[in-house]
Amino acid sequence: MRHAVIMAGGSGTRLWPLSRRLRPKQLLRLFDGKSLLQLSRDRLRGLFEPEHTWVITSAAYVDLVAKELPDIPRENLIGEPIGRDTANAIGLAAALLHRRDPDGTMAVFTADHLISPQDKFAAAIESGLRAVDQHPAALVTFGVTPDGPKTGYGYIHRGKSVTPDAFEVLEFKEKPSADLARQYVESGDYLWNSGMFAWRIAAIREQLELHLPENAAALDRLAENWNDSSSDDERRRGFESLKRISIDFGVMEKAPRVLMVEMLCRWRDLGSWSAIAESREPDSESNVAIAANALFEDADHNLIVSDSDHLVIALGVSDLVIVHSDDATLICHRDRVEQVRDLADARIKNFGRRFE
Repeated sequence: MRHAVIMAGGSGTRLWPLSRRLRPKQLLRLFDGKSLLQLSRDRLRGLFEPEHTWVITSAAYVDLVAKELPDIPRENLIGEPIGRDTANAIGLAAALLHRRDPDGTMAVFTADHLISPQDKFAAAIESGLRAVDQHPAALVTFGVTPDGPKTGYGYIHRGKSVTPDAFEVLEFKEKPSADLARQYVESGDYLWNSGMFAWRIAAIREQLELHLPENAAALDRLAENWNDSSSDDERRRGFESLKRISIDFGVMEKAPRVLMVEMLCRWRDLGSWSAIAESREPDSESNVAIAANALFEDADHNLIVSDSDHLVIALGVSDLVIVHSDDATLICHRDRVEQVRDLADARIKNFGRRFE
């Protein structure tokens, strides 16, 4: 049986002040009234049945996710007591699914990407699932053709073809320098790492046990008692014992055989306000507004975002990000949007948790 797992646990600190501790970025309605999580779910329609679609998120977000995705059974929403990065999120989902369907296939998706068109996305996923069927011991990842030498993405080095749609992976390269990124793109042999995967449940569990044995054992213990009367404190203690590590560093870079299927789609990782701006068509002065009421006068290369009908005017300014919410406003230069998450400690020090 085929299962889809949507990872939706990130807090989105780089999208503050709209993204908050109890309103993460995947629940922000910035795209035609839909959240990124809803868009992620919509992409899977026709590929996976609702009863075989799972969401792993923070325990604090489970009720919110249930409201966003009413067609997904409540028991398919997995709430982590604390975040321990993607290797553990995927490992927990695999451990829970193994108890239901040990011979099944598991595809992993993200909840913070924009991907189009739908038909090419669906075709790539079907190709990846076929590759899993043909090579059940392999781990399959999905690569995206770069549209430029971005340094903030991971890259996959493509090797020889093993099926018409799947290639051997030679190596992973994480966030290269500008010069290296340019060389990768010009070579035509490197693709962006989308962070989406497909594999047999048994195959990913075998690799987790091999490369992260202590984590795998702890996750199995958690899964065994997940639906029992174990307390939240017991789950938290179990998660606190886990080594925090990504699936890329913990497993994918070490696995003996990884295949890649190219996703011939427009793909955008919406991890910052710059990425949000790039997802929209700008006006003639390269300004972007995601707001009910915004005005640019003698201004260029700015982004205005507001989640209310508050009027925001940018006059005589360039290269600014202006984000308005009911109780906080961010104004920063576009070159410094990656530093927004670094302000969390300063906010807490000066204002406590009020603006988190």
